[in-house]
Amino acid sequence: MRKKCELCNCAANLFCDSDQASLCWECDAKVHSANFLVTKHPRILLCHVCQSLTPWHGSGPKFVPTMSLCTDCVTKNNDTCNHQNDDDVENDGVDGGEDEDEDEDEDEEEEEENQVVPWTSSTSMPPPPVSSSSNSATTTSTRFSNGAEEEAISI
Repeated sequence: MRKKCELCNCAANLFCDSDQASLCWECDAKVHSANFLVTKHPRILLCHVCQSLTPWHGSGPKFVPTMSLCTDCVTKNNDTCNHQNDDDVENDGVDGGEDEDEDEDEDEEEEEENQVVPWTSSTSMPPPPVSSSSNSATTTSTRFSNGAEEEAISI
């Protein structure tokens, strides 16, 4: 039987340890945003499958709707998956080794796509000049006259 919210009788999503109450998302937000003291109440998410307490806990004025599983449901699911994988392995042994070659090719392609190229600063070109804006207009020009270089700055 599903746990119900203590306030509105909807399906409960979390348990407030301080209030010893199971609450839905909406009622939890109303109750725990009332003042700064109740905002600090520790709350525990209920398992999405069996509604027992999960390892996930938190506090604050409002929780984002989140699904969580208790350790028992995770273990049951892993056991089910392991049994299914065992069946798949037995069936694959009869088929042959062609799938392994395809998997290796896919892995190599995936590795090539995920290559990280380091950023190096040892380039032969100097970095571009830093431009800055200012209120004064300053220009620099270089003139060549009779083989001598002259530099003029105008403001």
